[in-house]
Amino acid sequence: MKALALDLGRERTGVAVSDPTGTLVRPLPVIRRVDAPEGAAALDQVIADEAPEVIVIGEPLLMSGEAGEQAHHTRSFAGRLRKRVSARVVLSDERLSTAEAERLRREGGAQAELDSVAACVILESWLRGNGAAA
Repeated sequence: MKALALDLGRERTGVAVSDPTGTLVRPLPVIRRVDAPEGAAALDQVIADEAPEVIVIGEPLLMSGEAGEQAHHTRSFAGRLRKRVSARVVLSDERLSTAEAERLRREGGAQAELDSVAACVILESWLRGNGAAA
């Protein structure tokens, strides 16, 4: 199953995509301001080009597991995206994904923009936990 992941930010959104088997994940260029018309159009183009079956959006829960302001923003964005796309849209806990992305970059294993590396981390985690069953 081909999946696309978003590490949603108000200014920059990291993007990653899997291969059709859901085995390999690669980063895509960051999209700026996905809530603005230009950013939404850029995201729509990526979704059209990649044709994912599922879109995984990192849900930035607090370390306590509760939803803070950014998680509420993410849930609202996911709801709006569900109305625009035919792919299934799911949320996935992204706690510590940026820290993991920073570690990967520090160790030289990732050259892409940090936000898109974080999207890779989110996607790989979701595919491990849900991809085979989805």
